[in-house]
Amino acid sequence: MKILSVCGNGLGSSLILKMAVEKVLKSEDIKANVVVSDLGNAKGLDADYIVASPEIAERLKDHKATVIAIKNMMDKNEIKEKLISQINQ
Repeated sequence: MKILSVCGNGLGSSLILKMAVEKVLKSEDIKANVVVSDLGNAKGLDADYIVASPEIAERLKDHKATVIAIKNMMDKNEIKEKLISQINQ
């Protein structure tokens, strides 16, 4: 499974979100490759899931991956609730 963590430049918030996603996945014993990307490159990358802020997620809504908007990137409960529920579908 491949998860893209996306922000505008692929440097700041995407790295923070990547680390939080990895912690949630580890706690759930789910194996995935979590990769950071900027918005422009993310549009052309293959992935199963994309996690991003609501603003970035809106701009990726046409991507073939499942796009998950995360309001608070530091809130592992929000990430767990939104991401794990999508993975378990």
